Amino acid sequence: MNEIEHYISQFEPEIQSRLEILRQLFFEVLPETEESIRYKMPAFKVGKHHLYFAAYKKHIGFYPVYGLTEIEEEVSEFRAKKTKDSLHFMLDKPLPIELIKKIITLKSKL
Repeated sequence: MNEIEHYISQFEPEIQSRLEILRQLFFEVLPETEESIRYKMPAFKVGKHHLYFAAYKKHIGFYPVYGLTEIEEEVSEFRAKKTKDSLHFMLDKPLPIELIKKIITLKSKL
């Protein structure tokens, strides 16, 4: 079990499933993605940058999402209050799969 798998295994099965889906999206969009643990969160190297996710009681945080003006309207509904770069995917709603793929793609080109 690698570090990311260990991180995911700490959560309830429903949350594990969401985290694993999120993890696999990185490899679907960027097959050569490098993953690691940074700041105690799963981290994925996309181009010159990293994207991170972390599970919480009511949501999955996704960071940092800034500088993507072309999709700002799409991400705005997920933007965490009082932040510029954090998205919250609530556990009681479906993951926005296509939006996450766009974010990964766009961040990899910055």
